[in-house]
Amino acid sequence: MKTILLTGFEPFGGEHSNPSWEAVRRLEGKHLHDGSRIVTALLPCAFGAALDSLSAKIRLVAPEVVVCVGQAGGRADLTIERVAINVDDAPIADNLGYQPIDAPIVAAGPVGYFSSLPIKAIVQALHAKGIPASVSQTAGTYVCNHVFYGLMHMASSRHAIQQAGFVHIPFLPEQAAAHPGAPSMSLSMMMEALMILLETSISVKHDSQISGGTTH
Repeated sequence: MKTILLTGFEPFGGEHSNPSWEAVRRLEGKHLHDGSRIVTALLPCAFGAALDSLSAKIRLVAPEVVVCVGQAGGRADLTIERVAINVDDAPIADNLGYQPIDAPIVAAGPVGYFSSLPIKAIVQALHAKGIPASVSQTAGTYVCNHVFYGLMHMASSRHAIQQAGFVHIPFLPEQAAAHPGAPSMSLSMMMEALMILLETSISVKHDSQISGGTTH
């Protein structure tokens, strides 16, 4: 039986909630069809501190699969991130007031890392259930990319981690109400989507060879 670590973020940027944590926290203790167990963690929206929290949780629970989830207000679907890049270039300060510009996440680290999730098979599985989803070619340069890159860097040296990646989810409807014209997704659909993503990740051995992806 595998242990799956699923993480979300605290609110940031003036929001009162973060859909990533609202969806993730409700999946604590759930089991997948193969018996794999989900454990969850809340990450601070702060450069450095987020990776410290993630690393501590990985050491504590020794997961075989790690999926980090973040909010991408303005995106209309679940976006499965393809690549993390080695740069922090924050458009706004994080929750601790830090705003790095053109700074490497890992000094002398690789330029980027690819997700080890079957990203296109995940999109196919979500579409089959009527859930909007796409492959994203950029996780940005804020705390989400910071965590994604740091996760993949950790996974590169921790052989127990078999799969790792990052997914962005849209605003909740109540958030979108404060951002006229912004798309949203229901909490129940987000939760269903994350379960499908995890089931697909552990069951698919070779990703689908189909075209797809956007830079949003």
